[in-house]
Amino acid sequence: MKRVVFNQKGGVGKSTIACNLAAIGAARGRHSLVVDLDPQGNASHYLLGSAATPPALSLADLFDQLLNFKLRPRRIAEFAAATPFDKLWLLPSHPDLEELGPKLESRYKIYKLKEALAELGEFDDIWIDTPPAFNFFTRSALIAADRCLIPFDCDSFARKAIYALMGNVDEIRADHNRELRVEGIVVNQYMARSRLPQRVVAELLEEGLPVLPRHLSASVKIKESHEACRPLIHLLPGHKLTREYVELYESLPG
Repeated sequence: MKRVVFNQKGGVGKSTIACNLAAIGAARGRHSLVVDLDPQGNASHYLLGSAATPPALSLADLFDQLLNFKLRPRRIAEFAAATPFDKLWLLPSHPDLEELGPKLESRYKIYKLKEALAELGEFDDIWIDTPPAFNFFTRSALIAADRCLIPFDCDSFARKAIYALMGNVDEIRADHNRELRVEGIVVNQYMARSRLPQRVVAELLEEGLPVLPRHLSASVKIKESHEACRPLIHLLPGHKLTREYVELYESLPG
């Protein structure tokens, strides 16, 4: 299963959700891969930390290979880096992706990520982290994926933007990927005792949007997880937020 975690708004938890769900799957024995398409590289830092030996290859090298034809191109599996966590791998980001995006778009390489990921039969699950923009890399991810998860942070501005976001997903489905489905909206940084989050989520449900029933609570523990560069299942396996992530993972079809 290939899932993309997508929202055009920054700071909603895309990288955190992708990495933690992938880590839970890997901890349960599923060979899992995180694809970090965001030039900021938050997912890469989260899973690798300050590694003594940084990855020799990144997604920038993979996409550069697409621009500069080679008789013997590297297979996509060669770009995957092992993380410190068993059965969890990463296709790491690189700042050069920012510069490569317009070049790749002008050469219409929009289907190349889908073609490359189709070669990866060794992984049970692929989780694609995207930049906070509807750009070449995000569209490539939506074309490559089977399912889409949309993080939502209970902000009134985010609620207004959700329809434009859903429209972009629908456009990709209609024009490029008939198999793509929105698996659900993941309510993140939820404060159950505050009226505004309750009201916003209720409004989304009343409007018929696919809000997933398991919400992820606001907690300082996620910042501690970022600082330690350890997903919650490895850092705090018994914490309430970890249990919420596990319940979210278990609610998704295999």
